[in-house]
Amino acid sequence: MPADLRPLRGLYAVTPETLNGAALYRAAEAACAGGAVLLQYRNKSSDAASRLADARALRAITTVCGTSFIINDDAELAHEVGADGVHVGRDDDDPAAARRRLGPAALIGVSCYNDAALAREARRAGADYVAFGAMFASATKPAAPVADRARFAEVADLGIARCAIGGITLDRAPRLIEAGADLLAVVSDLFDAPDISARARAYAQLF
Repeated sequence: MPADLRPLRGLYAVTPETLNGAALYRAAEAACAGGAVLLQYRNKSSDAASRLADARALRAITTVCGTSFIINDDAELAHEVGADGVHVGRDDDDPAAARRRLGPAALIGVSCYNDAALAREARRAGADYVAFGAMFASATKPAAPVADRARFAEVADLGIARCAIGGITLDRAPRLIEAGADLLAVVSDLFDAPDISARARAYAQLF
């Protein structure tokens, strides 16, 4: 793991499944150059060989930028490419299993939806950050229930980073930070922007 990883506060870029290959790499590089502190590779539809190729390329990009590289829901892939960590959800690997596979230095994130109790369980299992959302109606996951911003304050005592995800836009972001979010996980509003680096910088400047 690189020694100069950025802290768990700021923009968390999550790659869209609509991008792959060279287009994905260019977009990821732009997000990292603009100041994303973490980049998550999320792809549940491509074959294993394509996912491995993408993950290796993104690992190289994030290493150059000093951005922490997270794999969604695949501790084995994270281990194979030397990612900095993994993000798991309700139906994925449990955080303790991911910790055992990736070691004590790995970053482990857990989706907690709108449930503070899940966040407390995740912390006990060794999570480094917990994610609440969808905070707003989301094009990425339109059926996801909307989470309450009060969750951030409710779990402030856990002493780990709190991440907001789902339907986040630049104009909505300040109210989430004010509510206690340390990380803003953004997909569409970042990667659909005409200038990804500029959009990433605009998010980074909020912190």
